[in-house]
Amino acid sequence: MAEPVPRRATYADLEAVPAHLVAEIIDGTLETHPRPHPRRGIATAEPASELIPPFGRGRGGPGGWIFIIEPERHPDAQGVVPDLAGWRRNRLPTEPPTACIETLPDRVCGILSPSTARIDRGPKRRISAQAGAGHLWLLDPADGVLEAFTLTGGRWPLVGTVQRGEGVGQPPFDAAPFPLDALFPFDDPAAPPLPET
Repeated sequence: MAEPVPRRATYADLEAVPAHLVAEIIDGTLETHPRPHPRRGIATAEPASELIPPFGRGRGGPGGWIFIIEPERHPDAQGVVPDLAGWRRNRLPTEPPTACIETLPDRVCGILSPSTARIDRGPKRRISAQAGAGHLWLLDPADGVLEAFTLTGGRWPLVGTVQRGEGVGQPPFDAAPFPLDALFPFDDPAAPPLPET
């Protein structure tokens, strides 16, 4: 007897998820995880606060970018939500009319946690490559490590790893480096990392 074909998740499934959970559709499956721990929320906001002045506003850098925290994307029926995405302004010249942004980001950033690392490192990275996003950063706030990748030939070769005490100057934001430690305002760089859920 043939196995039943699993039902693919729909946008209605996303809308039905309780508000205390974050939901995405990955490869047709509804994926949910808890709202972020404050450390992860800060790790999402702090890169934006470092990148917006030089790259969004042109203060101390070239400008020309738009950044959005947790934008909704639907490439090829996937309902993915990058933690932080950036578009070159000429590719997203006006405010999108809906929550779902059809224009592919030029750069995506995933903030890793125990509940999201498997998806961020696996299917979301593959989906971003298939969609053609040019740059990917993965930030692990628990370990204090940022990995930068540049899409080359449909793959994500690692172009740099930054650890606590070092500067972030990875493409496409190498024109205005900033210290990685700036992303962790409550941490003493010498103190052991706090556990995260």
